[in-house]
Amino acid sequence: MISSIVTAALFMVALGVTLAVILAIANKKLFVYEDPRIEEVDEMLPQAQCGACGVPGCRPFAEAVVSGQKNPSDCTVNTPEGNAKIAAYLGVDMQSKEKVVARLACAGGTHVAYTRAKYEGMKTCQAATVVSGGGKGCNWGCLGLGDCEEVCDFDAIFMDEHGLPIVIEDKCTACNDCVVVCPKDLFSLQPVSHKLFVACKSLDEGDEAQHECEVACTACEKCVVDAPEGLIEIKNNLAVIDYKKYDEIEVDRTPIERCPTGAIVWIDSKLGTTRSSVGREAKRSNRNESLPVG
Repeated sequence: MISSIVTAALFMVALGVTLAVILAIANKKLFVYEDPRIEEVDEMLPQAQCGACGVPGCRPFAEAVVSGQKNPSDCTVNTPEGNAKIAAYLGVDMQSKEKVVARLACAGGTHVAYTRAKYEGMKTCQAATVVSGGGKGCNWGCLGLGDCEEVCDFDAIFMDEHGLPIVIEDKCTACNDCVVVCPKDLFSLQPVSHKLFVACKSLDEGDEAQHECEVACTACEKCVVDAPEGLIEIKNNLAVIDYKKYDEIEVDRTPIERCPTGAIVWIDSKLGTTRSSVGREAKRSNRNESLPVG
């Protein structure tokens, strides 16, 4: 009896020693070295976990920065001083990055665009879109229920009195959340140097588009004629800017000056959004009340 207990005890001790040796060998063979700087850089990041830098979270971004795949300036949420601190810690140059912001391709608030049916249901743009497109006369227009405002973690979007989202450029981090959540695909991320912008996505023909929204693009081609050759073209009844060409040439406000509706605009970070004098003087009736279809 005693010998059996002793044998069992010795067996357990031998098994424990064997397993410990195996684990020690495995730990040595399978050990993955992690640069201690990753932890330090991660602690210097804002922990927003927004993905604006192009990687899913601050920890993966720290790994990418330490490995040289990303630059500290790629974090658009961190302060310039914070990114400079990371660059100094790693001994790398702080690359110059142009600020990128979200812009809305719609100016059709309730004061200038018709709502053809009253939507009743969950107060989100995504839900409203499922019900006959949301009831707005322009099928491409902003529904104004604020999904973008709700999803923005940086308080960079608010809804104005006409039901249009307004982006506060100083707060915008280009996290892309508003781009993803908008069911009408109205938001895009643009460098602030792209001052010429088409604030419309309607594909309706001229008279039909303007009947539903006073600031819709009517594809009149005046901006095409006034812009440098090849910069703007009409595609499916809508003016489209070639931003690749835009970055190669000098562009001024000229293409907006004869726009009859003010659909094409000039956006300045300090001065705000301006339209042509013709577009500014266009009639602005209150179209807030729902109208019967047809």
